[in-house]
Amino acid sequence: MNQALVEARKAYDADEVPVGAVIVIDNRIISRAHNLTERLIDVTAHAEMQAITAAAHFLNGKYLSNCTLYVTLEPCVMCMGAIYWSQLSRIVFAAHDSKRGYLQARLNTHPKAIVHGGIMGDEAQALLNDFFHKKRA
Repeated sequence: MNQALVEARKAYDADEVPVGAVIVIDNRIISRAHNLTERLIDVTAHAEMQAITAAAHFLNGKYLSNCTLYVTLEPCVMCMGAIYWSQLSRIVFAAHDSKRGYLQARLNTHPKAIVHGGIMGDEAQALLNDFFHKKRA
């Protein structure tokens, strides 16, 4: 999760919503990403989507079974759909998203996936709060 927070800080510095993600297989990071929605002018350019695409290219296959996604914010509905179809085995997120998170939509993950939430949530939430506080000021 520390490396996902590094990515989130890169997003923050680029004036993107500070969300970062990494995908790991066999204790090795195979992709890293952060939000690029402003830079790419693309609402689908969330950190999770970017990380999934990079990991699939790295593995030369569309399924990411045996991989773990670490992301600093609870995935949204769109990202959880991509997580579902990519068959990630494990999802670990930091901060909960009570407005747009997949849990609000009561979506299920892939039946074989394990989800852990709240890991380093305080750190991720502080970064998000600071970002949005500065936007409102």
